[in-house]
Amino acid sequence: MTTARHNKIAHHLRQAGLGSLADLGFVGVDDTGQADDDPVIITGRRATRNHRLTDAEKEANRLLNRERAAVEHGFANLKNWRILTKLRMNSRHATTLLRSLLVLANTEVQR
Repeated sequence: MTTARHNKIAHHLRQAGLGSLADLGFVGVDDTGQADDDPVIITGRRATRNHRLTDAEKEANRLLNRERAAVEHGFANLKNWRILTKLRMNSRHATTLLRSLLVLANTEVQR
């Protein structure tokens, strides 16, 4: 979270017109004074002692986690293959290569 704030990740995402899904560890990174209806980093809802999650908030958390899970599994595969430690090329080509590897990995997992 410190690195995300220091490097102004939310600001850069907003400038690029992008968004991000994040886990509960990133709650508060997107505190840029923007309206709550236009977040750039979407996190789940956190329950506290005084605030139990409603059924709708629980369902929203489940949907968010379902979307994040596919990405997390993809990164786990890339880490297992150790491809990121050996990658020494232009970032544009690396992005294309990584996308291709994720498609192949997801195709294999879905078999």
